[in-house]
Amino acid sequence: MPTLSNPSEIAREALRQLALRRVAPTPDNYRKLYHEIAGTRPDDDALPEAFVRKLARRLPRDNAERQRHGHQLDQALADGRSKAAEAALERYLESLKLGEPQAWNELIGNLLRQWEARQTGWTPARKREALDRVLGAADPAALYTRLQGLLKSWTQAMTDADALAVEVADVADDPAERASAGAGAGIARQAVPARTATTGPAAPPTIDTATVDALRELVTISLGEALPPLLEEHPPLRETAATLCAEAASRSEAAGLREIGTRLRVFARELELAAADEAEIRAGMLELLRMLLRNIDDLVLDDRWLAGQIEMLREIVDSRPDPRKIDDAGRRLKELIYKQGQLKHTLAQSQRHLRDMLAGFVDQLARFSESTGAYHDRIGQCAQRIAQANDITEIGPLLDEVMTETRSIQDEARRSRDELIVARSQAAEAQERIVTLQNELEEASRLMRHDQLTGALNRRGLEEMFQTESARAQRRGTRLAVALLDIDHFKKLNDSLGHKVGDDALVHLAKVVRQHLRPQDVLARYGGEEFVILLPETGDTDAQQALIRLQRELTREFFMADLQKVVITFSAGVTRLAEGESLESALKRADGAMYQAKQAGRNRVMVAPLPDNET
Repeated sequence: MPTLSNPSEIAREALRQLALRRVAPTPDNYRKLYHEIAGTRPDDDALPEAFVRKLARRLPRDNAERQRHGHQLDQALADGRSKAAEAALERYLESLKLGEPQAWNELIGNLLRQWEARQTGWTPARKREALDRVLGAADPAALYTRLQGLLKSWTQAMTDADALAVEVADVADDPAERASAGAGAGIARQAVPARTATTGPAAPPTIDTATVDALRELVTISLGEALPPLLEEHPPLRETAATLCAEAASRSEAAGLREIGTRLRVFARELELAAADEAEIRAGMLELLRMLLRNIDDLVLDDRWLAGQIEMLREIVDSRPDPRKIDDAGRRLKELIYKQGQLKHTLAQSQRHLRDMLAGFVDQLARFSESTGAYHDRIGQCAQRIAQANDITEIGPLLDEVMTETRSIQDEARRSRDELIVARSQAAEAQERIVTLQNELEEASRLMRHDQLTGALNRRGLEEMFQTESARAQRRGTRLAVALLDIDHFKKLNDSLGHKVGDDALVHLAKVVRQHLRPQDVLARYGGEEFVILLPETGDTDAQQALIRLQRELTREFFMADLQKVVITFSAGVTRLAEGESLESALKRADGAMYQAKQAGRNRVMVAPLPDNET
């Protein structure tokens, strides 16, 4: 048999030999003949490719390294590169080798020691929050490394604190003084040498007058200004803070500050206990509220009227407390209670009217029954008199009486039928009205201050949120940016694709904007294709960058209209709210900037600066 080198010729010859030798056309027989014709040696030890692929899919990929090697193995198998697949498998097996055993006992011991120790800037609450984040990691294999990193940060904070040998530096570690610890530590590090190991007790270091004055000012600011607003519910602690503040203000030397150091540490522990009590009370109240919401679900058979309130309260209870969310929930509940009160009053009237109609229907049936009973009695009497009559002349008046009674009962039946038809029509109208009111109650539970099409706030909701955010910005001394955006070529979109597509485009825009805004930002539909965005704690430059990012995201997420990709863009104007300025004034300035963006070519964001007298 001649030796062939072309794979196609070898394959054809193998098939021909299968037919000539009358061998069953199985893959194994074909493989043997192929190698025989090609003059090669079959690899009998090779595993079936399907088995290797299945094995590769089931390999554990519990960390980043194994995921990378597993992906390389899958890619090599898919491309048919056996050498690359073998190398990727070897690298994967190398990653399975166990390293040095992790010293969990030592790690947990250090964790407990550092938990009980005091570090600069690490309160028990902050430690607990950091530990919760580490324990909540999605990758359990990285837990040891992340715990080591957390312990390192605690230890580093403790090392920094040891560099301050002054007693007053310990005061800055207390919860009451933590806000001033950063500045005080910087002053103390310049004035105080590092603590050194000595055989005898170290003498108190000498601190210059400027450092003492700075530390005293930090202590008095913390005790006299920072803490009192937080201690409204704890009058004894507030009095203690005021006393310590007065004493600290009267001390002009370092020795005087050292004297109140012990009392400050005791006060700090009292603050910590009070904070723990408040946290426990808050957790208990939240659990009671959760139980109440669950009980409402169990007791109220038809809770469609309450669905909006219950869902909103659950969202607040299950998330991190936020003053904005609580304020918004309070306003929505007030509006909802008022609206539902009106609707429930109308609903009660409709139900009462329906009950009155049913009662009238029963009375009518009773009267009709009495009429028919009297009719049967009179007809029976007439029949008896007819049976007793001896002369035909006596029957005539009796027949007239029977006809009169029959016509009377016929008129009564017709009148009852007409009244029943009217009552049935009124009952149907009342039932329809009840269903309508119930639907309005359900809708009121969901929509009170929101635009029905896009789900964004309407003008009323925007005005209320502006009042809240502007007051909060003025109270905190922060900035509030106002942005007005308008969809480009919206009229052309409506004319070419229809108003239904235009509405869908508005919904798409609102959805994309909400997805990429911060939780505290506010989106409202101002009218038509115009939207307003309130950006708390944001200047006009940062707001401009945020709107530009929204434009990029909007161009990435295509809007589909009848299987046609439509790119939606918007032009926007941004301005910063001046102190005491109204929403209308800010929007007028933002509208001017938006007009400039339209004139500049659309799909742009322009900034409207504050007037010269407001900057």
